[in-house]
Amino acid sequence: MTKFVFVTGGVVSSLGKGIAAASLAAILESRGLKVTLLKLDPYINVDPGTMSPFQHGEVFVTDDGAETDLDLGHYERFITAKMKKVNNFTTGQIYESVIRKERRGEYLGKTVQVIPHITNEIQDYIYRGAEGFDVALVEIGGTVGDIESLPFLEAARQLSLRAGRKAAAFVHLTLVPYLVSAGELKTKPTQHSVQKLREIGISPDALLCRADRPIPDDERAKISLFSNVQGDAVISVWDADTIYKIPQMLHDQGLDAIVCEKLGLSPKPADLSVWTKLVHALENPTYEVTIGMVGKYVDLTESYKSLTEALRHAGIHTGSRVNIEYLDSEEIEANGTGALAKYDAILVPGGFGKRGVEGKIAAARFARENKIPYLGICLGMQVALLEYARNKAGLSHANSTEFDAQTDQPVVALITEWQNHDGKVELRDVNSDLGGTMRLGAQTCDVKPNTLAAEIYGPTVTERHRHRYEANNHYLDRIEAAGLVVSARTPTEDLCEIMELPRTGDNAHPWYVGVQYHPEFKSTPRDGHPLFISFIKAALAHKQANTAA
Repeated sequence: MTKFVFVTGGVVSSLGKGIAAASLAAILESRGLKVTLLKLDPYINVDPGTMSPFQHGEVFVTDDGAETDLDLGHYERFITAKMKKVNNFTTGQIYESVIRKERRGEYLGKTVQVIPHITNEIQDYIYRGAEGFDVALVEIGGTVGDIESLPFLEAARQLSLRAGRKAAAFVHLTLVPYLVSAGELKTKPTQHSVQKLREIGISPDALLCRADRPIPDDERAKISLFSNVQGDAVISVWDADTIYKIPQMLHDQGLDAIVCEKLGLSPKPADLSVWTKLVHALENPTYEVTIGMVGKYVDLTESYKSLTEALRHAGIHTGSRVNIEYLDSEEIEANGTGALAKYDAILVPGGFGKRGVEGKIAAARFARENKIPYLGICLGMQVALLEYARNKAGLSHANSTEFDAQTDQPVVALITEWQNHDGKVELRDVNSDLGGTMRLGAQTCDVKPNTLAAEIYGPTVTERHRHRYEANNHYLDRIEAAGLVVSARTPTEDLCEIMELPRTGDNAHPWYVGVQYHPEFKSTPRDGHPLFISFIKAALAHKQANTAA
C-alpha cells in the first residue's frame, strides 16, 4: 500500500517546496524505496500552458504531453521516476471533472459541494498518481491560509484519516526571516503558519525552516515549543549555492528517518554518494565557459529553469563552470550584435510572439558568420532557419506566419494537421484554443547518418515538444540546396526536427545546431544530456582556439 508525504508551505510562496519535496524524494529513493511526486496547483487554469512566463515561470512538458508546473522538472532531476499527466493537477481540472460528472448525472441528483465531492475528487486524483509506488510525496501549491488551497489541504487531511495510521506524514515548509534592524531571526511567522495549519486539522510531523543562514539550536527549540513539533523535527534549511546540496542537508538532520518512522518504514540506509560527486564536480571545475543566452524573458530566469539547469548539468559532465549571461533580444534589435562577440557560445531559447524576434534572428546570423557555436531551441531553431533563408537561400522576405500572417514567404507556418501523442490526427488553426494547438510530448525520429546530430544522438532521437509553428516543407528543399542540412525529420509528417550547418565545405561551421523540440526537459544532473554536453564542448573548443590565437 502506498504511503503519502504531504508537503505544505507557509508565510510566503517561492520558498522552495518543490526543491524540498524533490530532495526528500531523492533520499527516500536512495534508501531503496520506489518513489513518485505529485504537484497540486490551486489555480483555476486547467494547466499552465497559456499562462505568461512572467506569471508562472517555465512550463515543463512530460513524455505523455502534459503541460505542467516547473516543479515537475525538479522532480525528474532529483529522482529516476518519469513524470506524467497524473503527477500534476489543478483546481481547474478538478472542478472540470466534477462538473462533467454532475452533467452526466453521476451524483444522482445530489447537491454537489466542495465537501465531499471536490475533496473526494482530489483524493481520487492523488491515489491515481500514486498507484504502484511505495511512497508518494504530494506537494500542495500556495501557502496555508490561501482560500484557494483549502480544498487541497482538507482533502489531504481526509486522506490521512481514511488511510489509517502510519499511512501519511506532513512536512511543512515555512520562513524564518532575519531582520537586519533587529539583528536576529524571527520565529513568529513560523508559529502563526503552523497555528493556521493546525486550525484546519493538520499537525505537521516535521518543519523545514527556511532562512538565509543556519538556525541556532535555541531558536529551533523555541519553534518546537510553540509549534508542538518535536525538537529534532525542526529542520534548518538555509540558503545553499546549489540546490544539489539540499538532499545531504536534509539527511544530515534526519528528515528521512523522521518520515520513515512516521510511515512505519524500515528501508536500507541512505546512499547519497551520487549527490556528493555532483556537488564536488560543481565546486571543482577544470574549465570555464560563458554562454550568451538571447531571449525575451531575461528579467525572470525562472522562465528558463530547465534550460539553465541543463547547461549546468553539461558543465558537471565536462568539468566546466558554465556561466550564463542573459541578453534581451529587443536590446540587440536596438543596439546591434556587438555585445555577442565576447561569448564562447550563443543560445537562443524558445518563446512565443513577435516581440524581440528580429534580435534573435540577428544573433543567429552573428553566430553563423563569426563561427561561434550556436544552439537554437524551438523558436531558436526557427529564427536560425529564417536567417539562413533570408541571407543564403535568396528568400529575402522569409518569415513566420506567427509574426506576419500575410508574409509571401512563410518559411515557418502553422501546420494544420498532425498526429498527437496518442496517435490521433488533430486539426488546428489560428482560431483554435491556444491550449489545444501545440505539438506536445515525446516523439521519436530517425537521424540522418554522417551528421553532427548523428554523432550526438546516434541513429534515433526521442525528445519532448511544445510548439505550434513548424518549418514549412515547401521551402526546405531550396534552403537545403543553399547548404543547410536537415538532419532529422518526423516519421509521419516529415517535419523538420533538427537542422545544422555542415562542418566542411563552403558553409562550414564548427558547431551550429537548431532543434524544434525542448531537450532541456530530459536533462538530469546524474547523466547530463548529449546535446548540451556537445554544445559545451564546442564552447570550450571555441574559447581555446580564441585563446591560442
